[in-house]
Amino acid sequence: MTLEQAHLFSQGWAFVVALCVGSFMNVCIARMPEDRSVAYPPSHCPSCGAGIRWFDNVPVLSWVLLRAKCRACKSPISPLYPAIELLVGCLGLLLFRQLVPSPAELTLGHFAAWSVYLAFIGMLVATTYIDLRHYIIPDQFSVYAAPFGVLAAVGLGALGFDGGPSWREAVVGAVIGAATPLSILLAYKLLRGEDGMGYGDVKLLGMIGAFLGPWPTLAVVMIGSIFGSIIGIGLMITQGRGFRTQLPFGPFLAVGGIIVLFFSDTLLARWLPGLGL
Repeated sequence: MTLEQAHLFSQGWAFVVALCVGSFMNVCIARMPEDRSVAYPPSHCPSCGAGIRWFDNVPVLSWVLLRAKCRACKSPISPLYPAIELLVGCLGLLLFRQLVPSPAELTLGHFAAWSVYLAFIGMLVATTYIDLRHYIIPDQFSVYAAPFGVLAAVGLGALGFDGGPSWREAVVGAVIGAATPLSILLAYKLLRGEDGMGYGDVKLLGMIGAFLGPWPTLAVVMIGSIFGSIIGIGLMITQGRGFRTQLPFGPFLAVGGIIVLFFSDTLLARWLPGLGL
């Protein structure tokens, strides 16, 4: 096998693994808002309860071959499933290409980093949909995941990967990430006597900070605020919604987290000098 063939094979492998992560995120999206286990019972049709066999559970491909219908009861299968799988699959592939430009540069540290940040992407994608639909952010993808971000920083540092935050930066990032929206929430409540955002956003940004570190987390806040303002103003203009319209902030933070994961060096190189830092 030539080096070029090995590179293509490794990218194909990364895409398939990322598709599988996306498939698991679909399980989380369906079950976590209802506080159901993501492990038991096994995958089954939500309409008839029939168990889904392994060959009907292949990401994207099974949905196409089944023509978006359950094999047992012929109930339609939402296109959300392949969409989530493809989104996570494509992001996972892009991440692999960014971390591993060539097979010769693939080390255990790079592989571990890809695995960690693929999980990070999956959680943010799932959080986006859950918050948009249910106005909640699962603790499994926020406060419970934050310690894993710190532990990942420890492990990646031990493996010689220097493309992420140190464990100290991960801790500081988690603190800054949680403290920033918490201070805004408390100030708003003091001034207006009501909550301006959910505490789920506080926990989510703490998790993002643990995985990205302090400065990238502040960039996430800026990007999320910009996107949130644009969408909020757009809804006010086009749909006549008022200032009190409920608009989940978690999806904007999640999108900001993914953008910063891929472009943190470029963003910080542009923004920090402008802030005099």
